[in-house]
Amino acid sequence: MLIDFFYTLRAATLPVSVKEYLVLLEALQAGVAGPASDAAWSIDDFYHLSRTVLVKDEKHFDRFDRAFGAYFHGVELLADFTKEIPADWLRRLVEREFTPEQKAAIEKMGWDELMETLKKRLEEQKERHEGGSKWIGTNGTSPFGHGGANPQGVRIGGAGRTRSAVKVWEQRAYRDYDDTQELGTRNLKMALRRLRRFARGGLAEELDLPGTIRGTAANAGWLDIRMVPERHNNARVLLLMDVGGTMDEHIHRVEELFSAAKNEFKHLEFYYFHNCVYDFLWKNNRRRFSEKSATWDVLHRYNRDYKLIFVGDATMSPYEIVQRGGSVEYNNDEPGAAWLQRLTHAFPKHAWINPEPQGVWPYRQSIGLVRQLMSGRMYPLTLQGLEDAMRLLSK
Repeated sequence: MLIDFFYTLRAATLPVSVKEYLVLLEALQAGVAGPASDAAWSIDDFYHLSRTVLVKDEKHFDRFDRAFGAYFHGVELLADFTKEIPADWLRRLVEREFTPEQKAAIEKMGWDELMETLKKRLEEQKERHEGGSKWIGTNGTSPFGHGGANPQGVRIGGAGRTRSAVKVWEQRAYRDYDDTQELGTRNLKMALRRLRRFARGGLAEELDLPGTIRGTAANAGWLDIRMVPERHNNARVLLLMDVGGTMDEHIHRVEELFSAAKNEFKHLEFYYFHNCVYDFLWKNNRRRFSEKSATWDVLHRYNRDYKLIFVGDATMSPYEIVQRGGSVEYNNDEPGAAWLQRLTHAFPKHAWINPEPQGVWPYRQSIGLVRQLMSGRMYPLTLQGLEDAMRLLSK
């Protein structure tokens, strides 16, 4: 019985009805989806079937994923990713720690040398390596692989620990920020209100009480009702949000900010990017390669009166900002700095909100580069930081 699974989804405030739950049971009994053979169903099969039957709106996918993960905690989803590099090359058995002396002895390669060397290693390497300094492997000082230490390399698989990789080779999946996230504090919304600009527009449908009083008094006591158009928030905001990688540590706080922004601004447009802005943006992380929006189109779609707000930790390899082909995901034709300059020129009212603690900013070269490109308009994701950013944008 999956009644506990049903109640888990309801507890996550998903609009799942009893009828939909019964349809799911019928689908399981009828074998609507799953393996073509008589083999047992996998968790992956059940996930796709249950999401199709129970979730009627894409905006609920994220909450469904979290509820599903909570119910099936400890059960791994099956995935079949095509890898050009054999998986056993990248299998890490024991986490290795390096002394400061060992790390200091590692030679750092330049960008061109790094890319050329990786190409040679792929042509020459025939087997798995661990603990070395040359081949693609794990737990070593080689600039290629993961689980070891190198001041500047290409991480292949694994999880980033030191954030020193200049490029990443893996299949990356990000999730959209949840714009229904309940805010932990009302002050976050109050900080954003500094940007709101009210103007009267539309039909005269709202009672003008001061005008009515003045008109009645001037009319010798005869009632003179005055109406005025309703007041609407005319602030226009273009929100560009970094997603994935090091931003995973800040998901909750960014979701709070995203929820507050959607509540406060009627004219809000948003897009996602990863680490740095390049030639395309996207609105749905599951379809970020199939439903891309050209950055050139975004530049020309919105007027200069839009307030441009970046949200990101600006934590990346400096090559991602200044180097052509420096993106960790693909070979970009132009450096990220060029696109940041175009965006800030197109939208004179702009600011960058950084969720990283302000105390670490001076120690990260990429943050310094982004601050320079933003003309110093970078603010921490704190109440005071938001108020300062909104005050700047409202001038």
